[in-house]
Amino acid sequence: MFIQTEDTPNPATLKFIPGRDVMGLGAVADFPSAEQAARSPLARALFQTPDVSRVFFGADFISVTKRAGEWSHLKPAILGVIMDHFTQGLPLIEGGAEEVDAGDYGQGDPEIVSQIKELIDTRVRPAVAQDGGDIIFKGFDGTSGIVSLHLQGSCAGCPSSTMTLKNGIENMLRHYVPEVTAVQAV
Repeated sequence: MFIQTEDTPNPATLKFIPGRDVMGLGAVADFPSAEQAARSPLARALFQTPDVSRVFFGADFISVTKRAGEWSHLKPAILGVIMDHFTQGLPLIEGGAEEVDAGDYGQGDPEIVSQIKELIDTRVRPAVAQDGGDIIFKGFDGTSGIVSLHLQGSCAGCPSSTMTLKNGIENMLRHYVPEVTAVQAV
């Protein structure tokens, strides 16, 4: 098994590509802490590596974020954990369904929400996935025009995420959907 690595815009995150499906098309899993990794044998094992602070599973990649340390010291241990997991054929996720965020982020016109979701799914998510992360639509407040998005993986805590939200996503959404006035991370 050969696992490739790629840098991401977030210097604290490295993207590991095992050459096979991880979550599969359209599915993701984000583990912002070791406590939240209880249902994933691979995420649990990765958090046992010193200085690992976040694990994210994308369609065909794994993003690992570090607290401190040099990638040259952490990378071999992480590669070993990923290789062991896949060669042993262990499950990626055990048990029940993903937790759902029940927050109220406002409601808007269903047609506008549909346009926003389509733009995010077709134009934003593929680009963000290339950088080792994901972005999830949480809501649109039709009164204020604010779109609420949740950043995951390498995008969470990335120094350039605010620029991505404001200069990239917000400008694109405002261009195609005039009812959008702003984008906020939740």
